[in-house]
Amino acid sequence: MAATYEDRFWTSSDGLNLHYRNYPGPDADGADAGKLPVVCLHGLTRNARDFAALAESLAVSRRVIVPDMRGRGQSDYAANSDSYTPMTYVADVEKLLTEQGITRFAVVGTSMGGLMAMLMAAAMPGRMAAVVMNDIGPEVDPAGLARISGYVGQGRSYPTWVHAARGLAEAHGAAFPDYDLDQWLEMAKRTMIVTQNGRISYDYDMAIAEPFAKPGNAAPANLWLAFEALAGVPMLLVRGALSDLLSEDTVKQMGMRNPAMRAVTVARVGHAPTLDEPEVRAAIHALLDAAE
Repeated sequence: MAATYEDRFWTSSDGLNLHYRNYPGPDADGADAGKLPVVCLHGLTRNARDFAALAESLAVSRRVIVPDMRGRGQSDYAANSDSYTPMTYVADVEKLLTEQGITRFAVVGTSMGGLMAMLMAAAMPGRMAAVVMNDIGPEVDPAGLARISGYVGQGRSYPTWVHAARGLAEAHGAAFPDYDLDQWLEMAKRTMIVTQNGRISYDYDMAIAEPFAKPGNAAPANLWLAFEALAGVPMLLVRGALSDLLSEDTVKQMGMRNPAMRAVTVARVGHAPTLDEPEVRAAIHALLDAAE
């Protein structure tokens, strides 16, 4: 039987009602049952639905927690857009982990979620037992940041799901040159919702673009220092071969600084791989099994 999840909520230190998907794993009460729990952290404009297939796969044997960061999915939007920063997201997730009594865990972080993983390792030394970094590293290519800045917060909407899928294909076709309409539709339904006026729009607060445009928020300074906190931690680095955010040179430097890192490159994909690719899925399971 496929694993199922529960919609749960926690409260941030500034009073926001934040949502997460809780996949209890084989133990119905959500206990660890001796297996390393996994926390999945999504990218800038994404949400918990991004990890649906991966979380179902992992939850066959372990607990999986997938938060919607503030301003995304079912989590509250912040009154102050200045709180839309990686450090604030890390504080939100740390509060959730504390409330759940989780002291040792693995992280799967896509893009911004990978930045969070590095910051969490520095803020919570020794607690992260394994990490998957999806198309992100301590150095972020300015070309990729410029591309993201060109679409984040624009608030486009579409009359039908097919229009939404075609809009995604137009915006992100260079990163997924082999995608067909069905795959773009699947991505649209992970990233968008039907709004009250019946149109289809992105499932995040457009105000996240405001702090993203400020220096030091898109890619926090001194990330190599944060990465050093992961030295010796078993790591899987996933890179899209067409990525404009993570360079091959940065991958090499990361490997030299953390010999416990294994890298997998996904052909014909840019930023970011879905983590549903067979070679990536197998590598994630192997990493977690070895880290028990």
